This record gives sequence, C-alpha cells and structure tokens, in this order.
Amino acid sequence: MLASDETLLIQVKEGKSEALAYLFCRYCGLARGIGRRILRDEGEAEDLVQEVFLFLHRNASVFDSSKSTARSWIVQIIYYQAISRRRYLSSRQFYVQADCKESSGDVDVRGRKDEHSGEALFDRVALAEVLGTLTEDQRETLRLYFFEGHTLNEISAKLNEPLGNVRHHYYRGLDKLRERLFGCRLRD
Repeated sequence: MLASDETLLIQVKEGKSEALAYLFCRYCGLARGIGRRILRDEGEAEDLVQEVFLFLHRNASVFDSSKSTARSWIVQIIYYQAISRRRYLSSRQFYVQADCKESSGDVDVRGRKDEHSGEALFDRVALAEVLGTLTEDQRETLRLYFFEGHTLNEISAKLNEPLGNVRHHYYRGLDKLRERLFGCRLRD
C-alpha cells in the first residue's frame, strides 16, 4: 500500500530520504509543468523542481496537517517558489533578454508542442473555456499576478483600484478556477 503524502512528509522530517524520493516521483511533473507556465523557460523550470524539493527536505517540519492537506501545501510551495523565481528573474531583466533572443530568431523550440497539433488546439480551447468563466477584472488580476509577477499592491496601483477590490478579484478568480478545474471550492 502506498503511503499518504502526510505520512511521507513526516518521514522526510525524520530524515528518511526514500520518503522524499516518493514525493519527488509524485510531484516533480506537476512542479515542472507549473514552472514552465510561470517561468516560460525549460531550464528555469528544472531549477524550480530542485528548489521545491530542497525546500521540502529542509522544511518538512513546518507542515501542519490541521491547516491543509499535504498535497495543497506542496502545491502552494511550488507556486510560491515559481512566483518568487519569476519576480527575481524579472528584476534581473531575464525576460527582456529572452524576448530579444526570440525576436532575433534564436528560439529553442525543443520540448514545445506543435501549435497546430490536436493536443495544442484542445489545450487552447479548454483554457479559453475555463478563463471565460472569469470576469475581466479577475482575469487581468490573475494574469498580472501569475504571469507578470506583480504583487497585489502593485496590481492595485497599476489598475488604479483599491487593494480590497484587487484581493477580491484575485481570490474569487482563483476560487472559480479551482472549482472549474478540480471541482472544489474553498469559499461558499
């Protein structure tokens, strides 16, 4: 019988390296996928996977099962690490350099889906359908937060809206996405 994520985190806290290996097998693909979407760079996505599991190894004792499930805690860590890395890279002009390379024709297309394939078309249609459930304010807030790496305070200033409104758009948008993608809601 496979051990639960919670059990594995307890074992990681106790120093059992095989427990971390099991968690790695379960979550490395998810971490890499989130890294690709947020960081838009294959190498950075690979580095993110290492950062996430190094964090889990060092901080397994922080996990509190009374506050969340192990899965949601790990996913939060992945997103937090990815967004932190995105902000760091943005502040170092990484994306400006990448845009210059793309416009000069030095684009590495390995590992990308053919944009005309059936799978890519299905992904775009599914994404458009999910994003269509959001209001324009929610969509823009989430785009600025996740893909441009802005904080909620920065988004508030950029959109010239009160911070409370921006928080509302952010949390309601995430809740709609969760419900649509995973069939669960955090708020009623």
